[in-house]
Amino acid sequence: MSGATRSLSARPGVGLTANVVQRTSLRFSKIVVDGPALILLRHGTKSLQCGGRRWTLQGGDAIAIAGGLSFDVSNRLSAAGLYEARWLVWDPSVIEHFVKKAPSGRPLSGAIVIRQVDAEFAAAIDRAVAAVSDPAALALDVARHRLAELLVWLSVAGVRFATPQATTATSKLRRLFSESAAEAWRMPQAAARLAVSEATLRRRLHAEGTSFSELLVDVRMSHALTLLQSTDEPVALIASKVGYESASRFAIRFRERFGFAPTAIRGHLRAGG
Repeated sequence: MSGATRSLSARPGVGLTANVVQRTSLRFSKIVVDGPALILLRHGTKSLQCGGRRWTLQGGDAIAIAGGLSFDVSNRLSAAGLYEARWLVWDPSVIEHFVKKAPSGRPLSGAIVIRQVDAEFAAAIDRAVAAVSDPAALALDVARHRLAELLVWLSVAGVRFATPQATTATSKLRRLFSESAAEAWRMPQAAARLAVSEATLRRRLHAEGTSFSELLVDVRMSHALTLLQSTDEPVALIASKVGYESASRFAIRFRERFGFAPTAIRGHLRAGG
């Protein structure tokens, strides 16, 4: 377990994978999972809560999550002092292609836990991870097939994802910000990219209970959280990747959002932190 390493890879048209490692038990509020995802918990305990429902995983369990949901999340260390989880997120086009061919059924609306993933399913996850992480080793079509194989495994377990769609102003704007978290986004620029007027965008966001600035900060902090959990990049570099020239200003904003310093992710908790 001491060899647990953080990693983060994305491959256009295929998906994204991250190996999340924490050495401190932490709780996160209102974490938005934008698209369908699969998490395989290797070490520790993970709890997710959404809309009065709760899911708890132990090491060896997996959870499939529908996109567009916000969770309160608790990641707790194993007895050996480690939390490790493998994330997989499909490119929307892979799911769209699969859904067109898959038998009809009710799409997953929340999450479902798969207890103690068997060796064959785990091997399929490893193949999908390799397909994303090592583009030179596999042609694009083969890599997409590897990610679709996981959708078959999930369908056998009764899990079917809906085709990912950004239907609200909030989801469209989150997707836009996620494409370039470091960009100096302004309302006129974003409205033009979404082909709506500033007034219309502002009105829709207000109706959905949020604002332009709140969404931008949340996407940036969520992206920073991912980088802290799944890379060993310095905090200052992560700050710049999410649009902050000042690492100290970034740390203040991060603490405001999550309740602890960025360094807490890597296991550096100060008294009172």
